[in-house]
Amino acid sequence: MAGFTGFPKETLAFLEGIAAHNEKPWFEAHRDVYEAGYVAPARAFVEAIGPKLRAISPAVQFEPKVNGSMSRINRDIRFSKDKRPYKDHLDLWFWHGERKGWACPGFWFRLTAKEVYLGTGMHGFEKEQLEAFRQSIVHPRSGKALLAAIASVRAKGDYEIGGKSRKLLPRGFETDADRAEYLLYEGLYASATLPIKAAAKPGFADLCLAHFANTWPIGQWLLDEVAGA
Repeated sequence: MAGFTGFPKETLAFLEGIAAHNEKPWFEAHRDVYEAGYVAPARAFVEAIGPKLRAISPAVQFEPKVNGSMSRINRDIRFSKDKRPYKDHLDLWFWHGERKGWACPGFWFRLTAKEVYLGTGMHGFEKEQLEAFRQSIVHPRSGKALLAAIASVRAKGDYEIGGKSRKLLPRGFETDADRAEYLLYEGLYASATLPIKAAAKPGFADLCLAHFANTWPIGQWLLDEVAGA
């Protein structure tokens, strides 16, 4: 994919370094590596894949900058027992809706020193969305459409279907066994884990794009049935 030929070795070196030395003096001493090996290739990746994602979902949004599709490396430690100041991974987000946020399905990407994790969907629902999700599951039309979307994703690869967090079915919702399984979910997404060596290859952006396309049926169902609740 033009403009992006894989993450360079400096990216992995920086991620390994910040994991081992998660402190401000080390970060400041390696700020040049952060800019060249972390920010620059991340921006190039977003610029390369963002427009291509619109062939999958025309409404997807992206901004090739920090605080746009690129999450800040600084951690919010105000209310956390973990006082490490920096993330030891790279997070990217391609969202739906006029404003960046997590209230709609999207495509996410995480690069660590050991692996790549990417996927499509929503990790959690807001209160109104959870109600809409459950109502859509028990409705004959949308419930069957959900099963079809999940089957489509599974037919294309060994994707994890995540979001299950309950042990007991919510009260007041009844449906057949196949659909009832998803009443235990409070988020819904499909994800894949890739070996870190894949990130350095010239065709890496196209590989990610293929996984996003394969998992989008779940995202489309969420966009149709849940996102606007």
